Formats: sequence, structure tokens, C-alpha cells
Amino acid sequence: MQSVADSRELLSERALSKLKWRCRRGLLENDLFIARFFERHESRMTVGQAGAMETLMDLSDNDLLDLLLAERSPSPNGPGPRWSHCCSSCAPTARSALQFLLRPESTSESKPK
Repeated sequence: MQSVADSRELLSERALSKLKWRCRRGLLENDLFIARFFERHESRMTVGQAGAMETLMDLSDNDLLDLLLAERSPSPNGPGPRWSHCCSSCAPTARSALQFLLRPESTSESKPK
């Protein structure tokens, strides 16, 4: 298990490349969300955030798209995407990855025009 300090370490170029490959999806819509995410955040992505993204990528394409479009929210028991593929302690990590994936680029970090 990683220490907290390790999870805050920036992701290496090789690990980032592997993560990008892992995040390739079967639905174009998902790929567009994920490509935009990497354009905005790849330079400051941490090892912990990459692990959370890995957990999120375990969802089916349709479930992931529902989450990205806010059609549904993940639930342990009800209808809709579930975190059944991982333990209950992983669910908050996957939820944080989803929030990170949907987070807009902050104005202080925007590129100059």
C-alpha cells in the first residue's frame, strides 16, 4: 500500500503514458471527456489521483458516461453505476476521481491567451 507522501508525488512520464493507454474507452464520448481532462491536468497529476482514475476506469463505458453526464450518481445498492468491482474503501477514491475528472481548469492555472 502506498504512503500518503507517495500518493502526492507527481506521476512520472512513463506512468502517465500507461494511464492514458488504460483510459482509452470504447465510446467516443468518454474519450472526449478523458482527453480534455488530460489536456488540462496531466502536468500536475499525482500518483494518488492516477490510482483513483484506474479505479474509475473499471466501470463499464455506459456507466462511466452516465457519471460524466451526471445522468446518475454511483450507489452501492440502487440502480445505476455501482462500485461493486472494488471494496467499500475504494468507493470514495473513485468518487474523488470522478470529481477530479469533471473539474474545470481553474482560472489561476489557465493558459495565457
